[in-house]
Amino acid sequence: MAAYIARRILLMIPTLFGIMLISFVVVQFAPGGPVERIIAQLQGQDAGATSRFGGGGDVGASGGATQGAGGDMSKYRGAQGLDPKFIKELEKQFGFDKPAWQRFLLMLKNYATFDFGRSYFRDTPVLTLIGQKLPVSITLGVWMTLLSYSISIPLGIAKAVRDGTRFDVWTSAVVIVGYAIPSFLFAILLVVLFAGGSFPYIGQLFPLRGLTSENFADLSLFGKIKDYFWHITLPISAMALGSFATSTFLTKNSFLDEIKKQYVQTARMKGLSERQVLYGHVFRNAMLIVVSGFPGAFVHAFFTGALLIETIFSLDGLGLLSFESIVNRDYPVVFANLYIFALLGLVVNLLSDLTYMWIDPRIDFETREV
Repeated sequence: MAAYIARRILLMIPTLFGIMLISFVVVQFAPGGPVERIIAQLQGQDAGATSRFGGGGDVGASGGATQGAGGDMSKYRGAQGLDPKFIKELEKQFGFDKPAWQRFLLMLKNYATFDFGRSYFRDTPVLTLIGQKLPVSITLGVWMTLLSYSISIPLGIAKAVRDGTRFDVWTSAVVIVGYAIPSFLFAILLVVLFAGGSFPYIGQLFPLRGLTSENFADLSLFGKIKDYFWHITLPISAMALGSFATSTFLTKNSFLDEIKKQYVQTARMKGLSERQVLYGHVFRNAMLIVVSGFPGAFVHAFFTGALLIETIFSLDGLGLLSFESIVNRDYPVVFANLYIFALLGLVVNLLSDLTYMWIDPRIDFETREV
């Protein structure tokens, strides 16, 4: 066990290195960059995510030079007429006075100690920014995952036991329809219906924005709990709508597979009730494949699935922070988020494998190939 865990931890190092290297290389060829954004702001131009900078050279994060048609050396479009010393100071401020390979190695050295530097445009340590946004993402991720699994596992078991019945058919239809509806559209519908939208007869039953009320600190303990759940009801409902479809069908198919096996027939022949067979024998084996999908669902809930929901309900979490950082070319925040969530995914995958052993002690990690 210890040797297996050590091998997995050691394998995380080259995996993280590959993820960061590929992402860093891609960024070098992306149009725009923090220097270009500053120049565009000085020129009164839009420096949004869709801005395109001409010149035929590397105008991305590497700060590479391009040469104009008239022979005028200018590293960035729009920099003509600006003091070259000012451009050099900008490059030094953002670290682009060093070659790309030096910046990459320095980034890896700092990230090994979780030193992510400061945001380019917020003048705040990156870890402080992430810490400020983390409570929102934890709330959305944890509650959506709990709600999703608390619905999908019992529903999947019920569908497996009643396979082919009317219950199985109509629940499948409901789950598929829910999965087909984008979460952000359902979120807008919830806002219209229950957060003071276009139906005044229903009224504003839930708040439209924020994770807590302004007077949250003055509330009693029960009042704080009530206020907290009052605020997260709509966003969690919107996120969970289609999140349990995959795990529901996975649970059903896994249980159906196990129910058809010989040991289940043997258990029935011994006189065990269907409930004893289902939860005493089938459950442990069938849940292995369900557990294997937990890391992906967990990381997805924390990061990739919440951007639009956070925007609609004005929840300032990590998803919105990452998107704004990409738009603004705030590379320390972008790479810090990438590093943290890549590391989180690898750790959760390891924890998932260890959970296999807890569910089924017959799994032997010492003889398993990594």
